[in-house]
Amino acid sequence: MTAPATDAAILAVLRRAGLWNISADPAMKPLTGGVSSDIWRVDLPDGAVAVKRALRQLRVQKDWQAPVERNGFEAAWMEEARRHAPSAVPKLLHQDVIAGALVMNFLDPQDHPLWKAMLMEGWVVMDHAWAVGLALAAVHAGTAGRTEVAETFPTDRIFHDIRLEPYLLATAELHPDLGRQLRGLARSTAATKIALVHGDVSPKNILIGPRGPVFLDAECAWFGDPAFDLAFCLNHLLLKCLWRRPSAEAYLSAFDALAEAYLAEVVWERRDRLEERTAALLPGLLLARVDGKSPVEYLHAPDDQDKVRKVARHFLAHVPDRLAAIREAWALETVI
Repeated sequence: MTAPATDAAILAVLRRAGLWNISADPAMKPLTGGVSSDIWRVDLPDGAVAVKRALRQLRVQKDWQAPVERNGFEAAWMEEARRHAPSAVPKLLHQDVIAGALVMNFLDPQDHPLWKAMLMEGWVVMDHAWAVGLALAAVHAGTAGRTEVAETFPTDRIFHDIRLEPYLLATAELHPDLGRQLRGLARSTAATKIALVHGDVSPKNILIGPRGPVFLDAECAWFGDPAFDLAFCLNHLLLKCLWRRPSAEAYLSAFDALAEAYLAEVVWERRDRLEERTAALLPGLLLARVDGKSPVEYLHAPDDQDKVRKVARHFLAHVPDRLAAIREAWALETVI
């Protein structure tokens, strides 16, 4: 049950959207969301919708605040991404500036299961990983070098607050001997302005639908380095190897499929340069998921955390230029 004040706020959003004008309240229930937003399903006469409202203080143990205006940039990402990968974005019905909320069509998990849930169950399909790589590359290719898109996303400060600081810079505080490398990654990433970046390409934000993947939660949308999106998603596939060890080889095959599909579509710059930046970022993001402000929730065993630190620290000190080097070292640590 949601609180009456929350119910009223959501109904106000729907009324401003012109989606609810009947006196009787619709059925609504909170959905399991991430750390940054509240999300509800609301059943309207014309079908279910999802209402998402950004939080200022994120749900993590450490102090982590983010501006709620990121909600508007998420809506802008959805509109721009739809032009280049139409089936990979939910339909946006309304953006509510007053409440910092979005209203989208609700995608039923019966035919749009969450990729993270599928991976958790050991249901690893290479075509899914391949399709994610293609869709992500389509958005980057369609926005690369476009000044008008860059001007629509003046979000450097938001990206710093939500991604660079809690991941790379916070991790540098706990690993001072690698502080130069981690701070350097943050600086070089911030300075690279190439294409429209989602910023949170994770299996928890990807639905697998009948027409392919659907990306959710583009709150970190930023015009910057597309290598960040690729590294961010590949990082999750590596971490899943420790989450479900018997499926480690399948997760690594998914890593290969996603990377190969994406890199084959890189036409806006030299492929080797993008892969080099991705390989440099990946160990920093690996380490951040155990020692940053947003550690993954499923790695509790000290031995597993130490495996992450071992591989990540090595490649932060000895920077690779190809993803295969990290993948091979990770396989030695995780494949049974």
